[in-house]
Amino acid sequence: MKILVLGSGGREHAIIRALQRDPDVREIHAAPGNAGIALDVPVHPVDATDATDATVLAGELEADLVVIGPEAPLAAGVSDALHQAGFTVFGPSKAAAELEASKSFAKDVMAQAGVPTAAARTCATAAEAEAALDEFGAPYVVKDDGLAAGKGVVVTADRAEALAHARSCFGVGGTVVIEEFLDGPEVSLFVISDGTNAIPLVPAQDFKRIGDGDSGPNTGGMGAYTPLDWLPAGFTEEVMQRVARPVIATMADRGTPFAGVLYCGLALTSRGLKVIEFNVRFGDPETQAVLARLRSPLGRFLMDAATGCLARVPELQWSDEYAVDVVVAAAGYPEAPVKGGALTGVEAAEALEGVSVLHAGTGTGPDGGLVASGGRVLAVVGLGEDLAQARTSAYAGVAEISLAGSQHRTDIGLLAERGEIVVPGAAGTEGKVR
Repeated sequence: MKILVLGSGGREHAIIRALQRDPDVREIHAAPGNAGIALDVPVHPVDATDATDATVLAGELEADLVVIGPEAPLAAGVSDALHQAGFTVFGPSKAAAELEASKSFAKDVMAQAGVPTAAARTCATAAEAEAALDEFGAPYVVKDDGLAAGKGVVVTADRAEALAHARSCFGVGGTVVIEEFLDGPEVSLFVISDGTNAIPLVPAQDFKRIGDGDSGPNTGGMGAYTPLDWLPAGFTEEVMQRVARPVIATMADRGTPFAGVLYCGLALTSRGLKVIEFNVRFGDPETQAVLARLRSPLGRFLMDAATGCLARVPELQWSDEYAVDVVVAAAGYPEAPVKGGALTGVEAAEALEGVSVLHAGTGTGPDGGLVASGGRVLAVVGLGEDLAQARTSAYAGVAEISLAGSQHRTDIGLLAERGEIVVPGAAGTEGKVR
């Protein structure tokens, strides 16, 4: 197979690295890619959200499969344009991508499918937002109803801050979804669907806030790890039965079948499993950790999903290793990341046993060296026989990286390593799960 991957971030680099392990994949291209991706495969200066340019490039390459990485091209209908031009595409249609592009749409689908989720109100005015904040009380959860690159959510005990975030969304003609707060640890589960059948990957946990101890503002994600030893037995199958399969069936019933990645953002609350949100693509940074452990051929798997053939896919094979990825972000991220800083130490990090470095916001400077070109610059992935070893490997890799003013969290996976993850009401453990 010849595969074109659309996107420029760490998720796309992780997908490409996994595709390189598939013997059925003979050639990989990326558009637009980044400086690190360009070291692995040919890259093309095409805007992934431009349906016309993406279609022309796919034709020039005679791509057998186009994999769309980020959410923006999906919401823009790039998948539809490629399909109409006769290409096989992994990624949902624009209509199906509304599951991520509109949180209120996702709530409607969940209600129809009977999926457990937080009670919510969609608000278009400050008065409606104030009423909803008072209805649910603190902690307040306010979400931009549209795409916000993982940064459109405010969770705060400060009512004024919550209302200010809602007003900022109204200021650009948008709406907000205000929800009840969900207690308990969060889990990410990717489910691959061909529109009818569905296969889960392994659960992961990511870290949204910029600082240790979940302090500071939300980001696109500062790190992740997998597997999650503390999850209750049968967790993944419960998600499939109560969330993924009902949503996929409902989308088909609506005439907008969902084929691609259904990212289930979940909370294990004192009232049981609840959906926080859906995304319609591989999550970043969870993908970096999850795909590091995948041993089944990814290219064939994605092709089968794109062609309605998941029913024939054998059980996925996974490494027994643990994977931890730590994001190295630029100074000023997430508010105003500083770009252009020289980036060194990547080769030294990758020379370490069990360490790989996936590029996100990287470019090439005037001297040909690596520079930071975005907020999240790199994800350093460590593998190990247990979580402690994987964390040690990842942070050893981070220590080799040099970028002036860079920031990273030092506690990715730390509570799990210590056995301190708390699941409210977990039977027989007083809430503590090994």
